[in-house]
Amino acid sequence: MNSKHKKTLMAIFSHPLNGNLEWSRIESLLVGLGCQVIEGSGSSVTFEKDGEKVFFHRPHPGKEALRYRVQQTREFLNHIGVKP
Repeated sequence: MNSKHKKTLMAIFSHPLNGNLEWSRIESLLVGLGCQVIEGSGSSVTFEKDGEKVFFHRPHPGKEALRYRVQQTREFLNHIGVKP
């Protein structure tokens, strides 16, 4: 995990929840943690690590991850044992 990934991880776990985080930073973090990316149809994407999966729709037309996506990412990271 590089320094940008660490900053993204801190932003995901910040209080109050950050709703202005670029989706590309979240994707980069998940890939950096070893998640496999499974592309779905349209904007859907699934990340899988050690048999655990999380499903998202990429934001469009904007590039920011809304709060519910950040919350879902936080829950997935907790589930796979990743904390800041």
